[in-house]
Amino acid sequence: MKEIILLEEGLKIMEEAIVMAKKIMEGYPETKFTPAEYMKFHTCAYAMCIQRPSYAMHLYERYKSALEETITYTVLPALVDKHDVLLLTELVPLWSNYKVMAKWLSRFFGYLDRYFTTRKDLASLNDVCVNCFRVRVCHELHGKFRNAAISLINQERDGMQIDRELLKNVLDFFVDMEEQGKINYYEDFEQVMLSDTADYYSQKASEWILNDSFAEYILKADWCLNQEKGRACHYLFRTGIEKLLEVVKFQLLAQTASKLIEKQQAEGHNMAANYQVAANYQELLSKYASLNLEEEKLCIKESAASTSYYQCIAYPERDLYRSR
Repeated sequence: MKEIILLEEGLKIMEEAIVMAKKIMEGYPETKFTPAEYMKFHTCAYAMCIQRPSYAMHLYERYKSALEETITYTVLPALVDKHDVLLLTELVPLWSNYKVMAKWLSRFFGYLDRYFTTRKDLASLNDVCVNCFRVRVCHELHGKFRNAAISLINQERDGMQIDRELLKNVLDFFVDMEEQGKINYYEDFEQVMLSDTADYYSQKASEWILNDSFAEYILKADWCLNQEKGRACHYLFRTGIEKLLEVVKFQLLAQTASKLIEKQQAEGHNMAANYQVAANYQELLSKYASLNLEEEKLCIKESAASTSYYQCIAYPERDLYRSR
């Protein structure tokens, strides 16, 4: 007959595992456990679960409290006073290391998921891991995370270089934090980001419609759409990219359709002569035919390209309109 493991004795052994796993959060992400250590901790948890009296609930609570302690004493202090990109730079490795730590703990405490959590209708060890971080960190700081991510997008939109991999990891974090039937953090980010994008291009459209020719406006819109797509593919999901481009199209082309038609009609009699618009200009306009901008009124006379003029209006990053 196997010897019964007393509660204090068993928890003391499992505490060794917790202390070692927490080193991952203290700057030792490469913490390794030997096969002997793994068997020691796993066997102890197994024995405490199957013996009578069973200490499965005590183990379950200790697993959860170990995660909460890590969040309270390591994660939150590292995040609470950070803002913008510094906040995200802290968040990503913390979440990554937290998951590694929890993975090791779930291996040691893993027998709980064999029968105990199911029979007691409790969250699995992995769900406990995510839920602790969601409740203690994401619920509290999501607004700051979201705004910092949108700030990075705006910085890149204004010509600054950003860490795209960092931004992608933050959006992946929002997906990880999703909870069935409750707040969807990625969708919340996406909605705010799209609203912010709409405001940005609404302002641009108002400026350009007053100051630019019809040809300049259309080519700027085309350049912006290409740039947005090129940037977004590095961090947004496919559906997010589609929504983003629709917002940009709506603000730059659909919202200004009537004014663009008026501008084209007013300039049509001398546009080709004055600007020598590129020969493939009609092909460019055809991309927006689905927006019903009275296609026949959008047509302009094809003529030989003026390379210097085309470069000037097709590459507005050359200080043509970057001021917000």
